[in-house]
Amino acid sequence: MSTLTKSQPRHVRVAIIGSGPAGWTAAIYAARALLSPVIIAGLQPGGQLTITTDVENYPGFADVIQGPWLMEQMRAQADHVGTEIIEDIVVKADLSQRPFRLTLDSGTEMLAETVIISTGAQAKWLGIESEARYQGFGVSACATCDGFFYRGKDVIVVGGGNTAVEEALFLTNFASKVTVVHRRDEFRAERILQDRLFSNPKVEVIWDSAVDEILGETNAMGGANVTGVRLKNVKSGETRDITADGVFIAIGHAPSSELFAGQLETKQGGYLVVKPGTTATAIEGVWAAGDVTDDIYRQAVTAAGMGCMAALEAVRFLAEQDHKAAGHPISHKEAEKIGVW
Repeated sequence: MSTLTKSQPRHVRVAIIGSGPAGWTAAIYAARALLSPVIIAGLQPGGQLTITTDVENYPGFADVIQGPWLMEQMRAQADHVGTEIIEDIVVKADLSQRPFRLTLDSGTEMLAETVIISTGAQAKWLGIESEARYQGFGVSACATCDGFFYRGKDVIVVGGGNTAVEEALFLTNFASKVTVVHRRDEFRAERILQDRLFSNPKVEVIWDSAVDEILGETNAMGGANVTGVRLKNVKSGETRDITADGVFIAIGHAPSSELFAGQLETKQGGYLVVKPGTTATAIEGVWAAGDVTDDIYRQAVTAAGMGCMAALEAVRFLAEQDHKAAGHPISHKEAEKIGVW
């Protein structure tokens, strides 16, 4: 780990912005290719997994593991193979020309030959105090991640768009009952998803209601668990309590792509656009991996896979650039023959 001080711009071959599964995996692959990658850890090192407790769907672990522990292991592995880890935040990124100029919060500037963007995304939360209290202890923003733990139990899904309906349908595979709470009197989700939801006997919908408070209890050992929610009717103002073992907040995700606004193309929701089948953006030498570009899967394992792809693409790109700089311009077909593409 290093802490930089303000000085002349520093030249790096591979700069990785963000330190979730995509960032750490990209760092591991780039370091093993002897590219001396530098990873700028960001405001939340480790990403969303640092606020996740039980992880049961990451390959390679027979027993349930903890999200923060998994991120610590990825970080240690990246460090072990030679990644330089900088505890700082990128506040400005000029991608108009190579090398790309990155300005950190400390005032340090970097000139990067290549950039891998792995800034992730953040689940949108309700913003109430009780929600934060039970996060990871019955409050979740990922049914795919945590639904398995609610077999035979009652759960609540908050939201009314595609995300909420898809999460609710997925949870019916495990839960005995799924209650969808929506603050309006109709869903925004696609009609085909609504039809599936309404036809599922495990689902109940509560309209015109918002979560006023998440109810729970703390045991003598300091453990916490959700016991239900207090709902408030947005039209009448009346409140009522309903019991539940888990609450899934499904009001969307916000990718951390603001830093690249006006420079990289985004799709609906602000996710960065990459070329199909790759992690390449429209700017040569810039790749995007993980939740900052993935609006479909949003899983740790898919983010890690994309981090691997981005690093391998960077390795090939730099090898070709080095070959050209040595006075040996090559075609794409020739690059394939010598193994740099």
